[in-house]
This record gives sequence, C-alpha cells and structure tokens, in this order.
Amino acid sequence: MKPFWRYAIERPQWLAAIMAVALALLPVAVWLDLKNLSDAGLSTEARTLNGVFNAIRGYYADNIVARVQGFKGDSVAVHNYMDVPGAIPIPATLSLELGSIVGEHGSNIGYRFVSDYPFAGRAPHILDAFEKNALADFRAKRDPDMIRTSISGSMFQRQIRMAVPVIMSQPCVTCHNSHPDSPKRDWKVGDVRAIQEITVHQTIASNLYSFKYLLGYLAFGGLFAVAFSRVQWRQAKHFRKMNHELEEANGFLASVSMKISKYLSPQIYKSIFSGEKDVTISTERKKLTIFFSDIKDFTEMSEHLQPEELTSLLNEYFTEMSAIAQSYGATVDKFIGDAILAFFGDPETKGAREDARICLDMAIAMQRRLVALQAEWRHRGIQKPFEVRMGINTGYCNVGNFGSLDRMDYTIVGAEANLAARLQSIAEPGGIVLSYETYALVEESVRARALPAITLKGISRKIVPYMVEGIHDSPDAGATTISEIDNGLTLFLDTAMLDGESAERARRILERAITALRSKSPASEADRQPTPGWRPARGGD
Repeated sequence: MKPFWRYAIERPQWLAAIMAVALALLPVAVWLDLKNLSDAGLSTEARTLNGVFNAIRGYYADNIVARVQGFKGDSVAVHNYMDVPGAIPIPATLSLELGSIVGEHGSNIGYRFVSDYPFAGRAPHILDAFEKNALADFRAKRDPDMIRTSISGSMFQRQIRMAVPVIMSQPCVTCHNSHPDSPKRDWKVGDVRAIQEITVHQTIASNLYSFKYLLGYLAFGGLFAVAFSRVQWRQAKHFRKMNHELEEANGFLASVSMKISKYLSPQIYKSIFSGEKDVTISTERKKLTIFFSDIKDFTEMSEHLQPEELTSLLNEYFTEMSAIAQSYGATVDKFIGDAILAFFGDPETKGAREDARICLDMAIAMQRRLVALQAEWRHRGIQKPFEVRMGINTGYCNVGNFGSLDRMDYTIVGAEANLAARLQSIAEPGGIVLSYETYALVEESVRARALPAITLKGISRKIVPYMVEGIHDSPDAGATTISEIDNGLTLFLDTAMLDGESAERARRILERAITALRSKSPASEADRQPTPGWRPARGGD
C-alpha cells in the first residue's frame, strides 16, 4: 500500500479538495460553538436569576410581609427592625441583607453594600483598596451615573467587579440626620452614602469547553498541518533527490553530447539535438556544392616524419581547416585519412549559386591560411610542410542517413562527390580546380582558366576543369608575403617578419639564387625582370 505522501504527490487535487472542505467547515465550527456558548450562558444566567428571585421573594415574605401582617398597629422602618415588633428594614439594611442572600444563591455572582458610616451597633464594613478608591471618586465627582470596574483573576478564572454610588435622597437624609444611631447627621441630598458592588466570576475552563467544536476543528487542522508539513518535507526531499539525479543526468548528457558533437558537423549536431531531424534511415536528393581536399605526397611525408609529429601536424591542419569550414557554414562530412570532404546545401542552403560562391571563398581562405601555416611549420623545423590540392563540384547527390538501424552515418552518395575528388587530384599543390557546373555559378566573382577536357574514371562524360587563378592575389598595396611553389622552386617570404639583420640575410640569399640562375643560361632581358610567377599574397589570410 502506498504511503499518504505518495498519493499526495501523485494526486495533488485530493489535497486541494481536503483543504477546500476544511476551510468550508471553519465557519460551521465557529457557529456551533457560538450557539453552544450562548445556550450555556443563557442557562447559567436563568438558573442564577431564578435562585436570586426565589431568595428575594422568600426574604420579602419572611421579613416584610409576615412582620407587617403579624403586628397589630403601625409598622415602622428602622435599621434594627428585628428588635422592633412589626418593623421593616430601611433601604440600607435591606441592601445589606440582600447582598448576603444573593451571595449565598448565586454561585458566580456576588453583591455587597458597603459604607464607611455604619449605624451604631453594627459591625464596621471592611473596605478594600478598590472600594475605598471608588467611594472617594464617587464623593469627589458626585455623579450618580458614574461606574468603576476592576477585572482580575488567574489564568483559569476571571472576575469583574463593578461599583456604583448610592445617592442620598430626601427621605434618606431626613432619616439619617435624625436617627440616634446615625454616625453622621449632616447629610445632604445628592451625597454619596455608600457603594453598591456586584462581582461576577467566570471560569475559563468552562468557556474553553464551550468552544469544543472550534477546538476540535483546530486540533484536526493542527494534525492536518503536521501531516501536510510532513508531506511537503517528503516531497521536498524527493524533489531534491530528483533534482540531484537530474543534475547528474544533465551533466552526463551534456558531457556525452559534447563528445558526440566532435563526431558530427555543427549543423547536424544542432538539428539532431533540437529535434529538427529524426535519427532514422532516410535520404533526399539535393543539389549540393561538394568540396574535396587532399595533402600532396602525404604517404611520402609519413615515411620521413615520426608518427607523433605527423599526428600532431595533421590534427593541427584539420583543426585550422575545420574552423574555416565552420565559419563559412560548410557541413564537414568526414576526414578520409588526410582528405577532407565537405559540402554546402544541406541541412541549410542559401541557393545553389550562393552555396557555390561561399564554398569557393572557403577554399581560397583555406589556401591562404595554409601559406601562414607553412611559414610556422618551417620555423618549427618541418622541411616540407603540407601542400594541399582542392576540387569543387556542383551537382545532385543523395544526402541523409545511410547505414543500419544500429549504426548510421550522415553523408552524401553520388557521382558528383566522386567528381570533386577527381578534380582535386589534377589540381596543382596549393591550387583549386572547379568543375564547369561550379564555374558557371561563380564566374562573375572568380578568375579562372579552362584546362583541357579530361576523362576521369567513373565519369562517362568529358570534364572541362577550371583552374582558379590569383588565389593569393591581394588588393592591398601593402602586401608583405610572397609564396611560390613549382618544380625545383619553393619560396615563401614574409617581409613583415624580417628585422634589419634578417632582411639583409634574405637579400644576400636571393642575390645568390639569382646569380646561380643566371649562370645556368645566357643572361637575357627576361632574366633581369622579376619572375612573372611571383605574386604577393595576403599575409595571414
């Protein structure tokens, strides 16, 4: 059986329903308690008043009616009426005796009639501080409507005392000023003779019991709050555990995705992880511009270089070329040994013409970057740095996921891809060869010359290749790099890197080279002119 907190997590609507019912029951509990409290208060007051009235009726029957009826003559009102046959009590005496009667019959009500001027023969009244202060205030202000109250008690029982002044009327003044037992004989109408005090006791425990429904509701609410807090704590603990597991899973997935991204082109990686492409075996036929590059004499170089050095050099080359390809938006299909296969047109395309132009710009940027890399490699002691041939072709290919359900590869298949590989094989080191289809799309932005038509293995038609010229031409007047590669000639000169001594040494070497060339054949005017093949190249591109 599932614990309650599991149900609360899985079905939060139950929790909301319970809370709604609990809130709806609160006014019901308050109403029931107020009704119970009202009923209890009314019952207590009715019983108390019934006892008081019964006591007053009995006192009146025994001490007034019976005395008057049993006496043959005129009845008089005196304070010591019990000593005078047929006499009845005066108001002050009546108040004193009623106070005792009410106190005896009212369990929670007390009554006192006290004065600091008792008649002779009566015990003096003991006044506490509240009574003395009340009497003094009443006499000072002479206000018949004045009331003094005092609330006191303990934690479980409270009481209220209420005092009002007893004002002398004309009959009272006449009686007190003429009576022989009166301690004061100069009373005036409106003087305060005494105070009348009522005390009401109230037990808090009984009142608490009157709120049994509300207390029950609060007790249930407290238990529910404790249970709810426990559920929340368990939920928080459960969520913290889930968040921790999710963080670990996300970290693991992020690490795995970063590793996977190294095996995919950025466009494919983005389309897969964004959900744009499904990982299913499917292909499309699209018009692509295919780029293929290969390093000249790589097999021969691998025999002269140590494996570690060759691996480092090759990785550096791939890193630089991949960065350029990514900056131009190429989809790098794969590295085939020392070759690079990339294409434009999928998964994103800007149109066949624009794709071809961007691909050519990328190839030129790669060749120019290779010039700078060759200089760096020479400084590091590489005698024959990489020289790369490149071929570009435009045509329709099948592109998509090829393979099995267990393992697949995103690549292109078709004769046009093979043609790009064939074109690079006839390019000069450091050169770029275009197919006619590509040249037709970029002829307005490139200078190229047609080569003799050739027939390539696997291609049924004759191919007219176009050699791109002016790859290293720079529109900048301040170009500082000269690079030339030909049979028996390897020249790279960067004047920006030469200081005074290095520049003088380079000048002496070039002069010796010119002298050696002149000694091979008779001097001619052509020998004295700069070699036509020497073209300044954009340094650092």
